[in-house]
Formats: sequence, structure tokens, C-alpha cells
Amino acid sequence: MKRTTWKKRLTGFILSVAMFATGMGGAATKVEAAPATDLQLAAKSAILLEASTGKILYSMNPDAPLPPASMSKMMAEYLVLEAVKEKKISWDEKVPVSEYAFYVARISDTSGVYLNLGESFTVRELYNAMAVVSANDATVLLAEKIAGNEANFVQMMNKKAAEFGMKNTSFVTSSGLPANELGPYSIKTDQVENLMSARDSAILARNLIRDFPEALEVSKIPRFTFRPGSKNELKMANNNWMLPDLPNYYPGVDGLKTGYTQAAGNCFTGTAVRDNMRLISVVMGTDSKTKRFVETKKLYDYGFSNFKLTKQLDKNVSVKGFETAPVTNGVELNVPAVTATEVNMLTKIGAETKFTPTVTYQELTAPIKQGQVVGKLVLKEEGAKDADYLQPEDAAKAGADIVASQEVEEASWIRLFFRSIIQFFSNLFSSGTGN
Repeated sequence: MKRTTWKKRLTGFILSVAMFATGMGGAATKVEAAPATDLQLAAKSAILLEASTGKILYSMNPDAPLPPASMSKMMAEYLVLEAVKEKKISWDEKVPVSEYAFYVARISDTSGVYLNLGESFTVRELYNAMAVVSANDATVLLAEKIAGNEANFVQMMNKKAAEFGMKNTSFVTSSGLPANELGPYSIKTDQVENLMSARDSAILARNLIRDFPEALEVSKIPRFTFRPGSKNELKMANNNWMLPDLPNYYPGVDGLKTGYTQAAGNCFTGTAVRDNMRLISVVMGTDSKTKRFVETKKLYDYGFSNFKLTKQLDKNVSVKGFETAPVTNGVELNVPAVTATEVNMLTKIGAETKFTPTVTYQELTAPIKQGQVVGKLVLKEEGAKDADYLQPEDAAKAGADIVASQEVEEASWIRLFFRSIIQFFSNLFSSGTGN
């Protein structure tokens, strides 16, 4: 007992020294540990998760549909990137400013780059303005470019939300502006504000950076110049103040989207990465621009100081108890199977987490190629529940592909014939000895 206590004290002293040494590098690098029950976030709703596993680390009222304001633009970003990928539009394509975009640029107290009639800008210039400085005018112009008009684009937004499993989301505008504050372009609808839950915003953010990681290359730009070199040049800072050289800088933050309307309050969907672990956070309904980042910092401090990704299996290793997969019509009856990638799982720092591996093999028929996916490894955390994940399917996907480590040729008909004869007599003998 005394020896154990002495070891714990020594470990605590070493950790304290290490934390002090880390803190000497500057206040910006300090991460303060805090139990989830003590976060006391000043927000209406919040969520924090680890991106690769979908494991929820903290949540508060995560499924309440609330106005997301300009966080809606993450869906617009996704649809623009998808349209470029599908070659429906190109980055260098010029888009002339429409009357609607010109009007939106001049609505008071809204974000924009003040597009003028007679101007044209590339899709890339408009996308950057939308993603970096939340330009409403650039957003509606891109919506018109892709779908013909904003109404059609909003239908695309809602359809994609349904595909993503965003169950508490409903868009009425592309920009996040209230539908009744668009002057002559106002929409007659009972729902004035876009609605999205913190969970849905996290689902959207995760799909955006998973399907289009290049989105982070834009969202992490701290300062932005529109119309560079012209007399109407605009130099603007990213609304995400957690980026370098901005007021609430936090190491590792590289996205994603802020939002504000009177109904929404101040919101922020963020993401940060450290030690190969990416967190996604959402806070909704804070009372100031700064407060949304202060509350996000609480989430990141908690996440990075209490959780880590732990390697469970190396790449190209067999899983104990599931070393081979059965093969039909092959020269061999089985094929050795190994992990396709390194397998990492989220664990709590300082706690022992146990996982039970299960491999489900496909029905395999020769020929089998080396490296071919032959099954799925699932690691089930003891005591974990579906509610611990962003979406139910994340729990089932907590593992990795299993692949064949060598090829298996298709057996000749003669080999298969004699194999069937041997199997027949073997079954007959087994049946006879059992009577």
C-alpha cells in the first residue's frame, strides 16, 4: 500500500513538472484539464466529439433545433465543393453579380464583400469570401450559380442534410440570414430562421472535412483580401478568432464556421487537431462574439487533456482468433487475413479501456487477390452505449477493414471434384460414427 502511494506521488510530481515546462512556452500552449461536469458552458447547446471515431466527449442539449445563422454556410460550402468535383462548375469560372447578391451586400449589420453590379468574380474568389469572412452576398451568388436560384439551392441543402442523417435541421435560406429580412427577396414562410441542432452541425462539419479536407486549407486563413490591388480592395479578418494572430488564438484550430443573428446569438462550429487527434466542437446561443470562443476553449481544454487516440493494432497483423477467412472454390480452403490499416481507438487518459475484437468475414469465392477486403473488424468498448457516438452507425464502424495477406487461386474442376468426393465420405463416416 505504501509503495503504491509513493509511486502515485512520484508520477504526479513528474506530470506536474512536465505541465509546468509546457506552460513555460506561453499561455497559448497551456491546456487545462477539467472534468465534463465542471465545464458549466454559458451556451444554449453544445457538443464535442473526436472526428475519426465519432465518439462524443461532451454534450449539452445537443438535439435542440436552434437558429445556426451563418453556420448554415457549411452546407453551402459542401455543395460548392461537390459541384466542382462533379465538374458542374469550375474554380476559374467567372460569375457576374446578380441583383439579389448586390442587394444582400447592402443589408445593414451583415457580413459581405460588397459585390457591385457589373462585377464578375471566379467561383474560387466567391467561395473564399464565403468560407473565410462569411460573405452573404458571395453565398447567394454561388447558390444562384449552382441551382439557378436560392430556392432551388435551399432544396439541395435540405436534401443533403437528410442524406447525412441530420434529423433536426431545416434550411430556408442559403446564407443563414432570416427569411423575412431580405427586403424584396424575403421569403413567405412560417419558419423565418434556419434551424439546426448542435449534433447536426457537428455531423455537417464532419462530412465537410472528411469528404473535402481541402476545405480546411481555406477555413484556416486568418486574414483575407478581396479585390486585391484594386481601388475597392477589402482587407478583412476571419470571423474565427481562434486562428493564429487573432484575439482568441488556440493552437491546432483550423476551422470552421461562426454564426450570428439576433435570434441565434453567437455560435461557432470549430475543429482543432493535436497529436493526430481531431476534435469537432459546436457551441450555440452564447451572448457575445468573444464568449463563443471562450466556451469553445473550455471544450478543447477538456478534450485534449482527458482523451487520446491509442493504437490497438498495427497494420498488416492478424487478429487473434480470426487469423484466416474461409474460401470457396479455392486451391486453399482458407486465406490468411490481416488489418488493412493501423487501428486506433479513443481512450481516456489515465484509465484502462478494454476492447473486444470481432471480425465478420464476407462469403469469399476464389480467386482472391492479395490486399482484397475480406472482412470487417469491430472493436467494442466494454460498457459503451450507442448514445456515446455522434450517430448510431459510428459504433458499428469502430474498427477497420480486414484484407487477404496473400492471393488464392481458383481450384481446377478436378481438384474440386475429388475434394467433394472426400467431403462426401467424410460426412458419411461422421454420420455413421454418431449413430
